Amino acid sequence: MAGLLAKLYAALATQLARLGIIERKRLDATVDLAWPRVVTGFAIMSKQTADLAMVGIVLGAPAVAGLAFAGAYWTVGKFVAIGLAGGTVSLVSQNYGGGDADRAALIVKQSVWAALALALPVVLFYVAFADTLIGLLSSDPVAIGHGTVYLVIVAPALGFEFLNMIASRTYAGVGDTFTPMVIRAGGAILNVVISATLIFGAGMGVAGAAIGTTVSIIAITLVFSWGMVGRSYAGRGASPVAISRRGPQVDRELMGQLVSVSTPLIARRLVEGLVTFPLLAIADTFGSEAVAALEVGRRVRNLANSTSWGLSIASSTLVGQALGAGQEADATAYGSQIISLALVVHVVIAAGVIAAAEPIATVFVDDPAALALATAFVTVSAISLVALGLDGATTGALRGAGDTRVPFYASLVGLYVFALPVAYLGTLTPLGIWGLYLALIVETAVPASITLWRFRSGRWQAISRNYRPPTAE
Repeated sequence: MAGLLAKLYAALATQLARLGIIERKRLDATVDLAWPRVVTGFAIMSKQTADLAMVGIVLGAPAVAGLAFAGAYWTVGKFVAIGLAGGTVSLVSQNYGGGDADRAALIVKQSVWAALALALPVVLFYVAFADTLIGLLSSDPVAIGHGTVYLVIVAPALGFEFLNMIASRTYAGVGDTFTPMVIRAGGAILNVVISATLIFGAGMGVAGAAIGTTVSIIAITLVFSWGMVGRSYAGRGASPVAISRRGPQVDRELMGQLVSVSTPLIARRLVEGLVTFPLLAIADTFGSEAVAALEVGRRVRNLANSTSWGLSIASSTLVGQALGAGQEADATAYGSQIISLALVVHVVIAAGVIAAAEPIATVFVDDPAALALATAFVTVSAISLVALGLDGATTGALRGAGDTRVPFYASLVGLYVFALPVAYLGTLTPLGIWGLYLALIVETAVPASITLWRFRSGRWQAISRNYRPPTAE
């Protein structure tokens, strides 16, 4: 079996090289980094999607809508963590690639302290005002009740999520995506097992799904902490940039660099997360079925976009390490070829999702009206997936260079200048729910166009020189 897979991979690699998409050596390096991250992304998105499906089966569209409302708040918090972790992988990859592991380890320390400072206020705010926050998005008391229960239980897990995001990106920055894959996949399995037991076995509904998520996130963070302090997992997986209580805890220069690189990434993620609230509110004007259908479409898109997790992090790491070593031409080649590969991969995936849109929607809803809406949203979300994947690989290359402001502006324009006005137009004109369909497409197409333009300009190479270690030529 292994021999057959090797032959298929070799044939595919040859064809991709022949078409000018990506050279074999760069494909090998990309795949080595990307495939564990793809599995990781699929595991994370699968557990979230499974929770949605299980709750939908037991409690129907209002419960799915409640999870969508609570999930929007959770996503905002998590996106802040992802933005901070993006700054971590950028600086760690450049310094580690430049041969300065001690400096890279000190950057990780700064990231941990920053994560704690950002996470704690968010956790306290969500727990204290959960009912009010969910009530801002809907007038359906059933959906509000489900959303409040979910948010109160999962909010404390955000603190742990911040820390394990830093750990995951640190491993990626040093070229190890296998260790995070194993840890997160194990956590995803734990999540599904606990959630299924509590939802179906104990009849706990939304609370069961929330408990499963919380317990699994805490477990993931505890396992990550073992490797992050330099201990190995059965002989492998110890972080080469391990943190400890010895030595300086805060370095003003490195903290300044982390803030400089991370702030646009955090802002971009916040822009992406916050737009969910008005979109859900707009969908709510069409009923709980529309909210549930929109959430199904977005969850399916996120699951299908797992490949972008791998290609984006590979792009960041390989571009960042090449730049850290002073090899700008190699960094450009890696970035451009991974972007081309991302386009091909996501066209194929989108076509498969579109072909299976109705069976996929059936997993979440069974009411005929809700099923028709969910099928439509799955189809439209699949169309928007192509640009989303392209943007992920391009942003990854820019992030590896420390050029994080333009991706932020790109998201800002795509979401608030295009997507949100188009969606709102549907409530004022006969366009109706088609406004939401069009919004899903432009929210990814516009940012992808802008980030691709930025990469082709080459200005990110000059920006990266501000963040390379002193030893880089």
